[in-house]
Amino acid sequence: MKIGFVSLGCPKNLVDTEVMMGQLASRGHELTPDPQDAEVIVVNTCSFIDPAKQESVDTILEMAEFKKRGRAKRLVVAGCLVERYGKEIAAKMPEVDAILGTNQVEQIVAACEGGDPKVAPEPYLYHDGTPRVRATPKHFAYVKIAEGCDHPCTFCVIPQYRGAFRSRRFESVVMEVSRLFQEGVREVNLIGQDTTCYGEDLGIRDGLAHLLERLSRIETPHPKWVRFLYAYPNKVSQKLLDTIAAQDSLVKYIDMPLQHASGEVLRRMKRGSNGDQFLKLLERVRRTIPGVAIRSSFIVGFPGESQQDFDELCQFAEAARFDRLGVFTYSDEDTSGSFHLDGKVGGRDRYNRKRRLMAIQRRISAKMNRGLVGREFPVLVEGPSRETDLLWEARLATQAPEIDGICYINDDNGHPLRPGEMRRLRIVEAHDYDLVGEVVDLPEASFQPMPPALFPILTGPGSLPISRGQ
Repeated sequence: MKIGFVSLGCPKNLVDTEVMMGQLASRGHELTPDPQDAEVIVVNTCSFIDPAKQESVDTILEMAEFKKRGRAKRLVVAGCLVERYGKEIAAKMPEVDAILGTNQVEQIVAACEGGDPKVAPEPYLYHDGTPRVRATPKHFAYVKIAEGCDHPCTFCVIPQYRGAFRSRRFESVVMEVSRLFQEGVREVNLIGQDTTCYGEDLGIRDGLAHLLERLSRIETPHPKWVRFLYAYPNKVSQKLLDTIAAQDSLVKYIDMPLQHASGEVLRRMKRGSNGDQFLKLLERVRRTIPGVAIRSSFIVGFPGESQQDFDELCQFAEAARFDRLGVFTYSDEDTSGSFHLDGKVGGRDRYNRKRRLMAIQRRISAKMNRGLVGREFPVLVEGPSRETDLLWEARLATQAPEIDGICYINDDNGHPLRPGEMRRLRIVEAHDYDLVGEVVDLPEASFQPMPPALFPILTGPGSLPISRGQ
């Protein structure tokens, strides 16, 4: 049976999609990127904020059209939207034939084959022996090291969907990452709702630091990059920072969503801390890891955020000088703790605050990028540019896939580029978020081009893309 997938939301959701595709492939089903050719279509949804919910609903309805006029006989909806609105989907969307929650990933075969998916007896977490078909380019992969979350952030509904925090076994992660490197992956990105809590539930102190140190010692025929995403600020220990600083293969990149800088807003978020404490933490990170790039994210327009609170956030952003920054307007989710808080901020104010904060970051980013002109860095070659046939794309170690800027290559030094190889790039031009450079070294002598993906990511009319929202 031919089965097509659409994956929405974050990389954590994408890993769930890859596991579902692996389950189906291991049972002999064929994966197709063409919805016209699919006999079953699966939509793995996101519902973290209102725009994500709307995108999920729109995608379900769009895929339902292929049931009407294509080969598809069955439409399966999975993921976070099911956890939140499963009953409503079943009652109001007759086009949907089966629904799967986030803990029913292993029931995807039954859902696609027309059986009755069972309720999971316990929260789900995949392991190194779980079948998986990767949908990312061959040279990088995501590895989920934990699932769920125990933090009480009032704006977040993820614990309601994903359950309590639980870590994968240490050796399970090591075995999966080792296999990925053996398959030719050059960059592994460790993910979870809070990677910095890794191992706490297993009784492992400084679990993430120990895991990173162990992964850095995996022998590979080529240089490798290992990064982790989603650090919780009060969990960033000195041991973790020292480990990153000491190992060359651990990229000098910290992704640490701070959410705000006003102590009062952070209190209402049930996050704690304040801007002054964050600045001390940032100084310690930069002192320990020379050249580190720090990414963060903020929520503007949170209930009770006054103009003074927002001004404090802007002043903090100016002082913190993040290398990368994402800004989100508050989304009032009816099952979140913040839904019941007073002092709601109007939509226009939320929008204007986001624009102002992003303008501040744009100036900071442009200035920092200009400081890179003339310098040389190793880059991971992605492939031909999606914007023009005249350029190729690559990433610095300090540019995480799909969320940060990229490097455009305008000169290959007379040696053709190959996706997945690491080259040395001299930066010749800087833009607000992206860079332009020229290759200054020769190709990797023993590098073999990556084979085609098992499940190609296609875009355009008649295709069914694996898509990842920000």
